Amino acid sequence: MPAMKERTGRSRGTPRPFVLWREVLTAYAAPALMAGTAGVATGQRDLAVAACTSIAGTSALVAFLVGAWLRRGGRPRRWTLALPRAAVTVVLVVTATGAAALLGWFAAQWLPAHTLVPATARLERLRIDLPVSAALATTIVTLRWRSATASPRTCAGQPTRKKDTR
Repeated sequence: MPAMKERTGRSRGTPRPFVLWREVLTAYAAPALMAGTAGVATGQRDLAVAACTSIAGTSALVAFLVGAWLRRGGRPRRWTLALPRAAVTVVLVVTATGAAALLGWFAAQWLPAHTLVPATARLERLRIDLPVSAALATTIVTLRWRSATASPRTCAGQPTRKKDTR
């Protein structure tokens, strides 16, 4: 029996191309469904609301920012292809998570202390929601992008030539 092919004609071993809007949509839908379902199942209304706002929204925003930065007009940066996949992922996850943690701290601590915004439980949730969502979205988008991008040994999708060992 011949190898199974998907509807698009690609073999199963070929990774899907990296399409930013699809990644952003998935980055929103997946956490919204998972956290929303957990919030409804456990009766935590605040989790169900946060699932569609701070959790999924942060995930989608981070997926868009990281994906757009990685693509940079369709040409990847040299170091993102030269470093091992795990190293690129760790660098980007630490950066995105740190930025999201600072933003969560700012929203939860600084805003109520220096503005008329009241300190609420929803603001406190941001300290956890933002960094966790950023870490997950960055990890998934980076790994998806790297698997869809040509390896550093190939140039514009052309495979490297094997040495003649005769």
